[in-house]
Amino acid sequence: MPRIRRAFVFLGLACVAGAALAQSKADPARGAVKAQACGACHGTPERAPLPLTPSLAGQQEEFTVLQMFLLREGVRNVPQMAGMLGGFSDSDLDDVAAYFARQAPLRSNAKPDPGLRARGAALSKAMGCGSCHLADYRGQKQVPLLSNQREDYLVASLKAYRDNRSTGPDTSMNGVLYRIPDGDIEALAHYLAHQ
Repeated sequence: MPRIRRAFVFLGLACVAGAALAQSKADPARGAVKAQACGACHGTPERAPLPLTPSLAGQQEEFTVLQMFLLREGVRNVPQMAGMLGGFSDSDLDDVAAYFARQAPLRSNAKPDPGLRARGAALSKAMGCGSCHLADYRGQKQVPLLSNQREDYLVASLKAYRDNRSTGPDTSMNGVLYRIPDGDIEALAHYLAHQ
């Protein structure tokens, strides 16, 4: 699918998912029941996510609904998620997103490297990461929480955007990360993972 057409599809789906969420009466308790299988890979309050898997704890509700919607409809291709959301209704997606949004975000126990963290902070400022993800990287609406996310997942995701193997609802992340060297991506991910 051409990039411009894909951007319009993502934008249209984002509007639909956002409108559905705004009108929903999401129930985190129902979401907890539906999300039981999610914890095996995405982690639980007691256990960190598997390597290269994002934590969903504390994630923006609208972002999570949109991503699950794109996965369920086959617009976003993540082989590990194939078929996982096939039986979920729109209300189920709202409930699961509400459940994760109300969890405390992941906290890393690893000790940060001061030099790498400072380099990542400077890169984040220069690249304007806080303009969409907010100054504390908590995200907003359909922009994800990045603060304290798994470092390995952030590195892989940022490289996928840079290399045009992944796109969001638009191509802004691809543009921001275009030609950014691996070392800078690793520093940025280290900084974001150690907030």
